[in-house]
Amino acid sequence: MSKYITIKDIANELGISKSTVSRALSGDASNVKAETMKLIAETARRMGYQRNELAVSLRRQSSHNIAIIIPEIVTTFYMTFIGHAQTILRKHGYNVLIATSNENAEQERLNIEMMEKCMVDGILISVCDKEKNIDVYRRVIGRGIPMVFFDRTLEWGDASQVRLDDYIMSFFMVEQLIRSGCKRIVHIAGPAHIRNGYERLRGYRDALEKFHIAYDKTLVLPPALSADEGSDVMSAFLDRNIPFDAVFGFTETALIGAKNIMQKRGLRIPADARICCMSGTALCTLVFPTITAVEQPIEQMAAEACRLLIAHVADSAKCAEDIVLRGEIIDRESTAV
Repeated sequence: MSKYITIKDIANELGISKSTVSRALSGDASNVKAETMKLIAETARRMGYQRNELAVSLRRQSSHNIAIIIPEIVTTFYMTFIGHAQTILRKHGYNVLIATSNENAEQERLNIEMMEKCMVDGILISVCDKEKNIDVYRRVIGRGIPMVFFDRTLEWGDASQVRLDDYIMSFFMVEQLIRSGCKRIVHIAGPAHIRNGYERLRGYRDALEKFHIAYDKTLVLPPALSADEGSDVMSAFLDRNIPFDAVFGFTETALIGAKNIMQKRGLRIPADARICCMSGTALCTLVFPTITAVEQPIEQMAAEACRLLIAHVADSAKCAEDIVLRGEIIDRESTAV
């Protein structure tokens, strides 16, 4: 017997035609007697028959599958987004396929190609790099598979996007540090190839300028995403004995790594240095002291992204939208005066 039970196997088992089995399994009661339909259904269950959804998709030109491609699974942000998006998409009759790119643009490309082969109806994606795979995005969209970019987005207007106002929220966060008395603010930067990284650095610089504080490049640390990277860049910075009174992180995971090194070196938070970050999640509440952070409206982001993708699937001529959401600064122990 073959690995997968087919209509032909059921027909051979019962000694009837494949067309009769096919009609019965598709619910064609007008052309198949009730007792025959019952017999075929019981035989299909007994033999372990599973409908070939790919073949059905080919006939219908729709798989009712949506892909979600994310760059990492270290923080809870993306898992929370997927949870909300999956709930929404299932209510609209879609299954969800998930892939992670592990911060690798080539892996992201392979993930997109895999989803194409799975004949997904659309793709929700948070990118690894704002430039490297633009040719792939254009090709996929050109084939009629809509893509909606969320969180980490692009600087072009050919597809719908849902993002945080990284510049404004970064500006507000640094402004708050300055108003509390901080003058020497370290910034753990994000990668230059991520749009969020550039926007958050721009907000940091403009907040300093507003208060006539000179930009000091020695206070801008190399890009860090993971806790290990945050630990490494902070350790190297502390070795240089440069005075500072606050740390503003691109993301919470890097900041938590930096925080651990600061505390190991005997620095008291917030007495010796206040710390805060963008993209805070529940992780910020699980450490001591708890971390002040800009938190994204993840549920709203998922709802907007799904709304746009469903609309694009239904209408290929729908114009692209750029949805910009406002985050919220959550004050915690790490910046308490």
